[in-house]
Amino acid sequence: MSDKKVKNLSGLAGLVRIVCLAALCLVFFPALSYAGEIQPMVRLKDIATVEGVRDNQLVGMGLVVGLQGTGDKGQMAMQMMSNMSQQFGVTVDPKQVRSKNSAVVTVTCQLSPFLLPGQNTDVVVSAIGDAKSLEGGVLIQTPLKAANGQVYAVAQGPLTLGGWSDSGSASTVKKNAVTVGRIPNGAIVEQGVEMNFAGDGVINLLLRQSDFTTAERVAAAINNQFGNIAYAVDGRRVAVNMPQNYTRSPSAFIASIEGMSVRPDSVAKVVVNERTGTVVMGGAVKIGNVSVAHGNLTVQVRENPQVSQPGAFSPGNTTVTPQTDVSAHEERPELVELPATSTVEDLTEAMNAVGASPRDLIAVLQAMDQAGALHGELIIQ
Repeated sequence: MSDKKVKNLSGLAGLVRIVCLAALCLVFFPALSYAGEIQPMVRLKDIATVEGVRDNQLVGMGLVVGLQGTGDKGQMAMQMMSNMSQQFGVTVDPKQVRSKNSAVVTVTCQLSPFLLPGQNTDVVVSAIGDAKSLEGGVLIQTPLKAANGQVYAVAQGPLTLGGWSDSGSASTVKKNAVTVGRIPNGAIVEQGVEMNFAGDGVINLLLRQSDFTTAERVAAAINNQFGNIAYAVDGRRVAVNMPQNYTRSPSAFIASIEGMSVRPDSVAKVVVNERTGTVVMGGAVKIGNVSVAHGNLTVQVRENPQVSQPGAFSPGNTTVTPQTDVSAHEERPELVELPATSTVEDLTEAMNAVGASPRDLIAVLQAMDQAGALHGELIIQ
């Protein structure tokens, strides 16, 4: 046999061995081959946050002035204007205040982490009373407090609305909400919130979706690059011991690990919203061996009253005779058989083939879950 033929045979034998090994992997390790198709590789910063780094909610109550007759009619706005006048040395009886050019509002703000005194942030202004519109209004200086009662920011400025409102004597035309507005960079931070995210040299990563498998994968990805420094505390928290060369710059260490790629895991779920007919199914949901029969019953009731009219100059009376026609039609149910290896995608294609609507699919999924054929968590909203 020539050397050329020997080389060809050896190459063919190597290709056969590779194909056989791939087939064995699919047979004995199907979960590994299927897992890559369900969840993609994502960055660590997209599935976890750092404990201690968080937003803080601020709220305050203020007064918007400068409205064109679209303000509040109640006593709250009058009382607030009277109180504000007293702060400037003017005493006014609230009963004497007659104005529709002001409105009582709530001012809310998300204080982002690491904001320092003197920096600005956006605020949202919402009407409390019966104000028709906040268009053209200006917010008077309003302190914003946290849940502990301390003032962390002060808001003031003209409002920006995402809608408009025009009205006449008989009709009104509106677009979007005109009783809610924003003030870009309208709040000045008075004091920041201390962020302690590297206490005792340990950084805790909190997963957005609790899962033990994902926590272990996050710890393994960090250990593969920095050594044995991370471990999963539970399904939500991963503790990381900061390396010695990063003790003076914990932010640099966090930046180095948040770009790592991790393949998250998830529980098989089917989320059903019966109000809207929406069905969202995860790719890991499996269906057991099951047969599905689904049909519809249509009943029609028609009223056809008959009028009995006597002849001319006869002593009879005109009467109405009721007549009801009732008909029922039941569609022949379509039988769909699914093997034990079917997925929810296969079920959806089968139900679409027989003309089932999303609400029909919801009823089928609920029945399959009660029968024990739906291997996943069914969540009904």
